[in-house]
Amino acid sequence: MTVREDGGMSVVKINVLTVPAEQREVLEKRFAARASAVEGSDGFEWFELLRPVEGTDNYLVYTRWRDEESFTAWMEGTMKSAHGGGSEGGERPKPAATGATLWSFEVVQSAGPKGA
Repeated sequence: MTVREDGGMSVVKINVLTVPAEQREVLEKRFAARASAVEGSDGFEWFELLRPVEGTDNYLVYTRWRDEESFTAWMEGTMKSAHGGGSEGGERPKPAATGATLWSFEVVQSAGPKGA
């Protein structure tokens, strides 16, 4: 079981995004352009954008946080400003995804390669 030195356990947030095939490249480019918006956030531990391989149009956006408070602070600060602004021309780009659903988990057990 992975428990931090302070005795706390990480939280995982998985955002499920429905992305039509013709919008996949757009979505991936937008995430790549905003990578630093989450990486420098206090309490941020991990990020992965998971592309579906077969049978679904759902991308999974996986983030791991030190605690719920860190995630909430990011949602109310950096994330809100990254998603809330328009482009230079004043118009906000058309969304690449629809139907976002947020799943929340607490890390109970975690493993990685031995020696890492």
